[in-house]
Order: sequence, then structure tokens, then C-alpha cells
Amino acid sequence: MKKKGNAIIRKSKIKDVLQIRQIVNKFADEGKMLPLSLNQIYERLRDFSVVEKDGKIIGCGALKIIWKDLAEIRSIAIKRNFQKKGYGKKLVESLLKEAEELEIKRVFVLTYKPDFFMKFGFEKISKQKLPHKIWVDCINCPKFPRCDEIPMMKIIKK
Repeated sequence: MKKKGNAIIRKSKIKDVLQIRQIVNKFADEGKMLPLSLNQIYERLRDFSVVEKDGKIIGCGALKIIWKDLAEIRSIAIKRNFQKKGYGKKLVESLLKEAEELEIKRVFVLTYKPDFFMKFGFEKISKQKLPHKIWVDCINCPKFPRCDEIPMMKIIKK
């Protein structure tokens, strides 16, 4: 658990599911990320970390393990009135630390905010460099097969 001011970053709990869905789906409604159903959040709950401030969830993000050497950072969302205050940065740092502790060698993102992820050492890559199984979630996306997200990769360990 990491603190940022009077906010903490911690692994998610069952009680966080509705707030995670509300935050993610608000941005999904604007076409900025994929929506998540309650079922999807419950199934992926162990992947999620949340930013909690004054007892309320103000942000979330997930680290999904894809394979022995590959993970994805996904569903990064910070409520609008808390953006640009360092919470997203601390959340991504926490997820990267988790990947490192799990001995994951590479972490990727699919994003509309490449400049944000470049600050952490992510580099743009070709979609062809990602394994086909990562595209399973894409089938339900309204933008499929014309994905306009930018794939990026960070090497944690060689």
C-alpha cells in the first residue's frame, strides 16, 4: 500500500467493484477505454489496484498477466477532478513495481495517451509485436477491427 498525500494505493476489494465500474465506464462512455461489466470486474478483481482518498475510490488500474514474461497495464482511470495531481503516476508506478516483483520481463499498454506512458519508459511498438491472444477483449470493442489505440511496451528485465 502506497500513500500519495492523504490518498493510498492498494489492491482492490469486493467492496470496490461498483466504484471501479462507475469510474471505468464513465470514460468508456466517452470512447476513451473499453467498458467493463460487473462480471468482468469480479473476474479480474485480483488484477486491480485502486486509489483511495478519504474513503472513496478516485481511480483504478489493473495489471493483467498475459504470459510468463508479459503483462498488460489496463483500465487506468482517475476521476476528472483528481487528474493532474500525481495519482495516475503513482498508480502506474505501483503496477510496474508489482510487475517487477512478479518477475515479469515486459509490460505493455494500449493507450490514447502515449505521452503519459513515455514518462515511465514505455516505447511505441507495432501491434504485430503483441501476441494474438491479447486481442481477445478486442472482439467486443465497438472499434474492432479498426483499433486506434497506440501499443506501447516497457522492458522491465532482460
